[in-house]
Formats: sequence, C-alpha cells, structure tokens
Amino acid sequence: MAELYNSAAPKKAANLSINSDLLRKTRELNINLSATLERALKEELSKREAAQWVEENRAAIKSYNDFVEQHGCFGDEFREF
Repeated sequence: MAELYNSAAPKKAANLSINSDLLRKTRELNINLSATLERALKEELSKREAAQWVEENRAAIKSYNDFVEQHGCFGDEFREF
C-alpha cells in the first residue's frame, strides 16, 4: 500500500487559530502541538482516503458480493468449517 504522505518532507510553518483555553491547557502540560497535530492529521487523512477508496470501488465491491451470494466463494466445496 502506498504511503499516505512523505514523512521525510521538510517541515513548513503554518498559522492556526485554536481555542485559547485549549491552547493554555496544552501548554501547561507541555504537549507538543506540532507532533499532536501531525498525528491527528495523519489519522484523519487515513480515514478519508479509506472512505474515498470504498466510494471509488463501491460498484466493484457490490458486484463481487452479488457474485458470491449467487455462486458462493471459490473453494467452498472443500471447506471443512
């Protein structure tokens, strides 16, 4: 499976707006904002790309499921469970 993004790409500064109380509390706990945001964005990107893949392949998945429903799975006659 292809990588979600180039993890070796250089860092780039970005300006963000964030709830001031949330920011204060994270700073009090020395939470690394950049690392936390990168993890959250990676997770969201993964979810969105998976959903996009399902949508792009919906017709093929339905076709396969219909075929299996009508004809069974390959090797069903040899299964012992």
